[in-house]
Amino acid sequence: MTPQGTELADRVLGGWLGRIAGNMLGKPVERGDHWTRERIDHYLRQASALPLTDYLPAPADDAAAAGLRPEWRQCVRGRVRGSCRDDDVDYAILGLDLLETHGFGFSTEQVGELWLLRLPYLQTFTAERVAYRNLVDGLKPPLTATYDNPYQEWIGALIRADVHGWTHPGDPRRAAALARRDAVLSHTGNGVYGAMWAAALIAAAFTAPTVRDAVQAALAVVPAGCRLARTVRRAAALHESRLGWEETLTTLAAETAGLGWIHTVPNAAVLTAGLLYGDDDFTRTLALTVRGGLDTDSNGATAGSVAGVRCGAAAIPPQWRDPLQDTVRSAVFGFDGVRIGELAERTVALAGSAER
Repeated sequence: MTPQGTELADRVLGGWLGRIAGNMLGKPVERGDHWTRERIDHYLRQASALPLTDYLPAPADDAAAAGLRPEWRQCVRGRVRGSCRDDDVDYAILGLDLLETHGFGFSTEQVGELWLLRLPYLQTFTAERVAYRNLVDGLKPPLTATYDNPYQEWIGALIRADVHGWTHPGDPRRAAALARRDAVLSHTGNGVYGAMWAAALIAAAFTAPTVRDAVQAALAVVPAGCRLARTVRRAAALHESRLGWEETLTTLAAETAGLGWIHTVPNAAVLTAGLLYGDDDFTRTLALTVRGGLDTDSNGATAGSVAGVRCGAAAIPPQWRDPLQDTVRSAVFGFDGVRIGELAERTVALAGSAER
């Protein structure tokens, strides 16, 4: 039993369900250079879908559909039949396979070996694709992260961190240490700090009294002076000052301008704001995070993971949970069509072994 009085199994399943639901919610508008906050809300207003309480509505016409990602047909409300394949979920599955194969003593080199065995090259992007190519060319970590890699501080390592938090409930430092070992295969600097922070955030979400406490606890695992930590603290301070959600995001966008829509730091700002202004309400957390723009499916996935851990699977509203049909599509070899419940059960077993 967790301090909140719910079973660990329910909380871990909540994390998996939340990650997948948040990813599905954000997937159609995952193009931050086009889908600004204003455009996302305009789309929702056209469909009379504000406040957002369910998956995105289908586009009203061809013009509205033109900017959506091709996967929108499997991700909008009324059309969700299990999860569509996405790297934000693939890496959670691959992380689970890593821990089952090599245990908590895994090496960064073993992370790379598993990628080559389990993950198709064309299903990797940005820093992960560079690291994959470098592995094939015979490079070893940390050169896999630094050689010819302009994406070292982008969000890829952060989206790989969940399993380390799920398997170390209430132990953010241990979760962060494992996430770092994974992240340095492909990232440096704030890219690595983002993964450490996310793993610690999810681990802390199991035991923290409030989501704000979880955000604060996660800051303790990264250097206080790094840009990621300064941005997260700034988001928390703006929230504490009672500035509105939109004004907070406008302020943070100005302060992180120029980093690009896939960089870890501005996305951590959107994610932090979504969590804090969502205030432990599952639906509101997902909605605000995705409406915040930038890398919407990645941010939605991580926000959903935290929110799902906080409330547990039984408390996730059915409009998010039921259409997933307990089924995951995945490019990870051997996992396509796996049950979400099975993934959660295997994660809980690992969490139990970590305690021994």
